[in-house]
Amino acid sequence: METSNTSAWMQVSEIELIYKSKVKASDRPKVTTSSDAYQLFRQSWDDNKIELIEQFKVLFLNRANKVLGIYEVSTGGMTATVVDPKIVFIAALNQVPAILYFVTIIHPVT
Repeated sequence: METSNTSAWMQVSEIELIYKSKVKASDRPKVTTSSDAYQLFRQSWDDNKIELIEQFKVLFLNRANKVLGIYEVSTGGMTATVVDPKIVFIAALNQVPAILYFVTIIHPVT
């Protein structure tokens, strides 16, 4: 009976962190000013939603300030969106080479 409990205890899930880039490092945009970050975020927003719903996004950069990606963490209603910090941290861990993070939230105009 002890053997079956021990073997059940030893069965665990494997955890794997993966980062796959579809963009060559030389083709990634570089963020040198807050205006650069704003322009990248602005391009990632749907113009049909920007004044309607609230969204929360994170911009990941490497040590050379090259963009690794933009991750949409959550989309809410007209007055709020819920952001779970655990999801932001998991996304950051999946971007292993990332070192800098910009966070933005858009509030609809009422």
